[in-house]
Amino acid sequence: MTGAEKEKIRFFRMEGLGYGAIAARLGLSENTVKSFCRRNHLTGVAAKEAVTACRHCGQSLAELPGRKGRKFCSEACRRAWWKTHPELVDRKAFYLMTCAHCGEEFKSYGNQKRKYCSHACYIAARFGEGGGHDKGTV
Repeated sequence: MTGAEKEKIRFFRMEGLGYGAIAARLGLSENTVKSFCRRNHLTGVAAKEAVTACRHCGQSLAELPGRKGRKFCSEACRRAWWKTHPELVDRKAFYLMTCAHCGEEFKSYGNQKRKYCSHACYIAARFGEGGGHDKGTV
């Protein structure tokens, strides 16, 4: 198990996810996740309640009864934490595409109907090498 996977398991346990849900997200065995959580004291319901400090700066957070627990003390801390942990963002909308003009493969995020890898390929495909302007007319 890699260090990144261990960090993701800790993160998901603090979010309140169960062993099966974590195993499915990471593509690991449920027993592997369960064993890691037991060795690192991430078992039971107490794992979610253990988050009483800001994830970024460590400042203690005031918990309000009947409300969802806070994870960050401020918007600035939330943004800073997510900026330093981009690997924990669950991005599912990546599509592998082939450019209709140059034939290169590229990844498109969120748009599965995209045809061109760049604006330059779009212009070249639509207008040819002239770039959309007639050279002979004034």
